[in-house]
Amino acid sequence: MKVALIHDWLTVYAGAERVLEEMLRVYPDADVFSLIDFVPPESRGFLGGRRVRTSWLQHAPAARTHYRRYLPLMPFAIRQLDLSGYDVVISNSHAFAKNVVTGPGQLHISMCHTPMRYAWDLREQYLKETGLDRGITGMAARWLLERLRRWDAHTAKDVDVFLGNSQHIVERIRRAYGREATVLYPPVDVDAFSPGGTRDDVYVTASRMVPYKRMDLIVEAFAGMPSRRLIVIGDGPEAGRIRRHATPNIEFLGHQPFEVLRDYLRRARAFIFAAEEDFGIAPLEAQACGTPVIAFARGGAAETIRGLDHPEPTGVFFWEHTPAALQEAVHAFEREGGRITAVACRTNALRFRPERFRQELRDLVAEHWERFSQGGFRSQPVSPVAVR
Repeated sequence: MKVALIHDWLTVYAGAERVLEEMLRVYPDADVFSLIDFVPPESRGFLGGRRVRTSWLQHAPAARTHYRRYLPLMPFAIRQLDLSGYDVVISNSHAFAKNVVTGPGQLHISMCHTPMRYAWDLREQYLKETGLDRGITGMAARWLLERLRRWDAHTAKDVDVFLGNSQHIVERIRRAYGREATVLYPPVDVDAFSPGGTRDDVYVTASRMVPYKRMDLIVEAFAGMPSRRLIVIGDGPEAGRIRRHATPNIEFLGHQPFEVLRDYLRRARAFIFAAEEDFGIAPLEAQACGTPVIAFARGGAAETIRGLDHPEPTGVFFWEHTPAALQEAVHAFEREGGRITAVACRTNALRFRPERFRQELRDLVAEHWERFSQGGFRSQPVSPVAVR
C-alpha cells in the first residue's frame, strides 16, 4: 500500500501541521504533497527531513509572503499534482487538499477539518484581510468565491471517505457536500499541559485576536464584572480595538511563550473560551492542566467539555454570544464549580492524546483499504441536493 499525504499549504507549524506530523508517524514511508512549502528551517522538524512535493505556485511571484492572494489559482494548481503512483491518498484538508484528482484504482480518504471556509462561511473576513472587499475588485472577488464554492461542492464527490475532526464538522460536511463522514478527533499534546502550581483567583483567556474568536465579547463581559480579574494572552489585528474596552480588572499580556501560557493555565480559576471552533484545542490544553473551562456551547467545544449536567463535569457552557450570557455562566461556575475537579478535567483531556488519533487513523484506513482492494468498497453516500 503506497500512501500519499496531501496538505493544503505549509507555512507554519500549527494545528493542521500537528495532524500531518501524526499521520507521518503512522505512515513513515508516505510521500508529502502541498500547494506550497515555506515552513522556516527552525520549524521543519515535524517533516522528519522529507522533501515536500509542491505545485507550480511554489515559484509564483511573492508566493512566500502573499500566497493567499493566489486563492483563485489554487483550484487549478491542486488538480495538477500527479498522484498516479499511489494506492491510498490521504488529504489533510481545510481548503484545497481534498480536491486532488485520483483515479479509479485509488482510494481517497479526506481528513476534513472544515469545508473550505473561504468559500462557505468566512468569505467576508478573507476579503477584508486581503483588501479585496471594496469596489469593482470586491465585486469580482465575490463572484470568484461563489464560483469557488460551486467547484468545491462539485469536486468533493470525488472523495471516497470523509473523516471529520468533530461531530460539528461532520454536520457541516453533510450540509455543504451532502456526504456522510466519520468523526476522527485530532491529536492534542495533552502531556505538555500537565497540572501544577497554586490556583489564583483569576480567569484566563488566550487566543489570536481575530473577529471569530470573540475576544471582544470576553473583555466586554469582564468589564461588567469589575470584581473579577481577567488575564488576556494573545495578539492580532483586533488587539487595539479590544484593548480600548478594557477596565482595570483586565490585564493584557500580548503574545507569550509556551511556558508562560502553560503557567497561567495551571493557575487559572477557569479558562474562558468564546469561539465557535471546528474543534478547538485550547479548551483541551486547559483541561489537561486540570483547569475548568467556561465555553460557548457550539462547535467542537460542545464535544470536548463536559457540562454541569454530566456526572463528572469539566466546565460550564453559555448559549448566546452576548456578554450577559457569559456573565451568567461565570456566576453559575462560581455557584457550582466545586463539583468540577482537576482529576476530571485531566482525565477528559487524555481522551484526545496523539496515540488515540494514530490508532484510530490506522484502523480506519486499514478497514477501508481492505474492502476497497477486495472490490467490496462503496463510497460514503452523496446527496445530490448538496451540490449547489
